[in-house]
Amino acid sequence: MRKLAKFIGIGLLVTGLAACDGNNDDKTPATDSAPASTAVGQQVKLLDGKVSFTLPGSMTDQSGKLGNQANNMHVYADESGQKAVIVILGDNTTEELSVLTQRLEDQQRARDTNLQVVTNKAIEVDGKKLQQLDSIISTGGQKAYSSVVMGNVDSHLLTLQITLPADNQQQAQSEAESIISTLKIQ
Repeated sequence: MRKLAKFIGIGLLVTGLAACDGNNDDKTPATDSAPASTAVGQQVKLLDGKVSFTLPGSMTDQSGKLGNQANNMHVYADESGQKAVIVILGDNTTEELSVLTQRLEDQQRARDTNLQVVTNKAIEVDGKKLQQLDSIISTGGQKAYSSVVMGNVDSHLLTLQITLPADNQQQAQSEAESIISTLKIQ
């Protein structure tokens, strides 16, 4: 459990750093507001293809750039680092997924008293029960949309965290859902 908390903490750190970046290089919001479905997607397969999902074309594998992280953590991000998907394949757990996401929500709230929980719900993907926690995190005056999906897959606790700028909450939520909707579990 401590490993999971550590990895989620790393994910939140990445989120915080992206939010604190304050780099507003993109002066034309029209290029960033294109629907995710128009971008060419990149298929990602993990656990020998038992878990797969599609990322927007702007995201690339950044796993090796985080130093010597364990092989069970995969990071995909755009060039700015403001859009990121972190996948953690941790040790299996017997705890209920709703308990884990509630604990994650409590940890996020401890870091950000202005945390806005959008949803904390059970979902089903290919017959597997998962838990989804969507929230808006504020760090250094910047807001980030965070969508975390947790589930037990092939004796691993799968944690998929999607972090996007929350300047336009509906767009961020739609983009996160477009990634989650491509999630396949065998």
